[in-house]
Amino acid sequence: MTISIKGKLNRLKKHVVRKEELELPKPDVKTALSATQSIPFLQDWERAGAKPYYFEEQFCLVREVRYPLSHLHGHYPFSDLLRAVELWQSFSGNHPLSAKGLSPTNLFFFDTETTGLNGGAGNTIFLLGHAQLVDDEIVLKQHFLPEPGFEVALYKSFLESVDYTTLVTYNGKAFDWPQVQTQHTLVKEHVPKLPAFGHFDLYHASRRLWKERIESVKLVNVEAEILGIKRENDIPGFLAPMIYFDFVERKDPEAILKVLQHNEVDILSLITLFIHLTIQILSEDPQQSATEKTLVGKWFQYLGEKEVAATSFISAAKEGDVVAKHYLAFHRKREKKFDEAKNLWMEVSGQPILTIQKEACIELAKLMEHQYKDYSQAVFFTEKALAVHTDSNRSDQGDTFAVQAKKRLYRLFRKLNT
Repeated sequence: MTISIKGKLNRLKKHVVRKEELELPKPDVKTALSATQSIPFLQDWERAGAKPYYFEEQFCLVREVRYPLSHLHGHYPFSDLLRAVELWQSFSGNHPLSAKGLSPTNLFFFDTETTGLNGGAGNTIFLLGHAQLVDDEIVLKQHFLPEPGFEVALYKSFLESVDYTTLVTYNGKAFDWPQVQTQHTLVKEHVPKLPAFGHFDLYHASRRLWKERIESVKLVNVEAEILGIKRENDIPGFLAPMIYFDFVERKDPEAILKVLQHNEVDILSLITLFIHLTIQILSEDPQQSATEKTLVGKWFQYLGEKEVAATSFISAAKEGDVVAKHYLAFHRKREKKFDEAKNLWMEVSGQPILTIQKEACIELAKLMEHQYKDYSQAVFFTEKALAVHTDSNRSDQGDTFAVQAKKRLYRLFRKLNT
């Protein structure tokens, strides 16, 4: 009889645990020693593409899936990964996602599934998944922990088969890799060392470009809103720990294979996301919005790549983006192109974005005072900035902006009267 989804979830409720209860019990010696003799539901695992990996009377399950480069995942075929890496080769600037000097085979797309969302020794990694370009295919592998206590086999299978130069993750710097490091210390006497590597964390890039556009930059939201990836019959990630606890008890892989499928999509989406971020950052997307161009420019400016940033601001400003005009004006001022900076800030000072309008007015006041010696106009723009400040409910006498603006007015009035 087929069990409904509701029925399955009710069965899993007993596996919901508090944070302090997340640590799973270790199997006794008899369980560990007999593991190689009989693997429950082995035919089901094999049908899913998984094979047992044995080591020191332990085992794990390793699943492998291969995709041709023509495979379309969201808006891009995997062959575009080669193009993305090639685009970085001609980029001479600095960027945390730059793949300059790397080949597509150097990128190691990596994701884990764990028994909880918090760190610590009580949190068990039960799935290590990764994908890499091998010859003309994307080869995806998943190393699954069938029960606690078999971590040596899990990490041995993972570390003897991987060959990576640069990890590509989603929030992996804060979560996935620190978890791997923590759990590796428990078995390090039995398995190879963790190799040194570079790290591209696409979560931080997604926040920079889309945190204002979508409600949350969870990977599943970025997939749906940005990458054109629609999941069907997907197991939500928060259910993975409960499903794993149920598997450890019952050994039936039906539900846990859904978790592996969820992890598989996560990893494939990292490839698509890296491609998309590359063409956004390097201005190779003909559909890129003015807002995205401005955000890319702000990112380059933060990195100290002022000329690259200006190129993005110029492109966005041509499309009427107010924020881009504001930042471009700073660039023109640094170049001592004061007339261009003034004209840009004059436009921005009449726009309804109060924070930008206020900053533009103060910058105009500075130009009028120091470059044009027009103290009356400097007073006008300082008073306008203070008025905007008052309208935005930040006019407290003690705040820094008001204090500095009033000091400026006092100095300007003195200059007018001398």
